[in-house]
Amino acid sequence: MKTSFSITYALGTLLVGMCLLSSCETIIDANIASGPTQLAVDAWLTDQPGEQRIKLVQTANYFNNGPSTPATSASVVVGDNAGRVFAFTDPDNDGIYTWKPSSLRDTTRLGIIGRTYTLGIQYQGNSYVSAAQMPRTTSIDSLIFRKKTITPVSKEEGYRSEFYATDPAGAVDYYYMRYYRNGVLQNRPQDISLAYDGAFRGSANTDGLMFIRPIRQSLNPEKLFALNDTMRVEMRTLTAEGYLFWELLRSQLQNAGLFATPPANVPSNIRNTNATGPAAVGFFLVSPVRTRTAIVGKETLRGGD
Repeated sequence: MKTSFSITYALGTLLVGMCLLSSCETIIDANIASGPTQLAVDAWLTDQPGEQRIKLVQTANYFNNGPSTPATSASVVVGDNAGRVFAFTDPDNDGIYTWKPSSLRDTTRLGIIGRTYTLGIQYQGNSYVSAAQMPRTTSIDSLIFRKKTITPVSKEEGYRSEFYATDPAGAVDYYYMRYYRNGVLQNRPQDISLAYDGAFRGSANTDGLMFIRPIRQSLNPEKLFALNDTMRVEMRTLTAEGYLFWELLRSQLQNAGLFATPPANVPSNIRNTNATGPAAVGFFLVSPVRTRTAIVGKETLRGGD
């Protein structure tokens, strides 16, 4: 069955490699048993105003190329340690459970930095829970661009982005960053950028310092930006548990090639209250979001490297 990753790519790569080495032509009809269906949870709540969404689906057979089956008729509730309770509903019966303020004048905001949030899901007779605290964050100070050639041997030029941010001092902070080009989210595995105190995990102590340059320049497309392109950078801070989840997920998504290691499930923080009941996959995250938008043009261009 499908969990957070698909095994079909790894199997396909392995079979292609075997055929290349042995020139095999035999067609093998593998009879692979399906595993039990599990609840898959995609829950990433933020401190932004407006609607919040939690997506629930059922895991499917590995070789099922169709869309996942929505997990409908669930009860989904989020509460915080200040006593507030937010009921999520699925009005379209598509497995996307939403909460939003009661009216345009309602300024209620679900996500507040420092609060601890508990997710509760009742589905098909099982009760699933998870808890996470919304961590502190920092701001993106600026976003600039520098002219570059596409490759060292190419004459084709473009513009490479660089954002600036400073890690707050006093504790370890974990960051997830992504970006949009002309309104389109760039979602290749290599577009996932993670930072540990504004640097790489295991590097020198960078607590309280400006993000290091490789992180600042990590949000760039394969085909560089062009004049008048619009870029939007989005930064979310994570808990240590959330950072590990994204680190493992990125590793799995980038795990390709003939000598790739076998894919594996990424640990989930969604727990069935019945220890002998079916486990869930997915993750519950709560993050503050900070953004910066810039247009490639005279005001944002800089010289140098």
